[in-house]
Amino acid sequence: MTGRDEAAELAEALGEPQWRAPRVQPLDRRLAVDQDSVERGLASLVLTVVELLRQLMERQALRRVDLGDLTDEQIERIGTTLMALEEQMTQLRAYFGLSPEDLNLDLGPLAPLLPTD
Repeated sequence: MTGRDEAAELAEALGEPQWRAPRVQPLDRRLAVDQDSVERGLASLVLTVVELLRQLMERQALRRVDLGDLTDEQIERIGTTLMALEEQMTQLRAYFGLSPEDLNLDLGPLAPLLPTD
């Protein structure tokens, strides 16, 4: 290790007075951490994952129905299960004060996580 302070050398080369390392604030000053916001954030994350899985299962079930490899009883069970899961998701979103849009993460140029159909 040469002991060079590259940041100070760069600041000097750019004609800046004296370079000082940025001051870091303690975590509790930078983030408003309270039980309600943490609980809501965690619920949002968990419900987003559950909603993604629910939509994937629904698409897979529709593919299998279209292929004709399910019995009428299996189709009925899958439909009932998916409707019950969607109802539970609605209740959980209401409990935590979340809208369906709150569960759709914006992935920037990749588009939103969940389809908006």
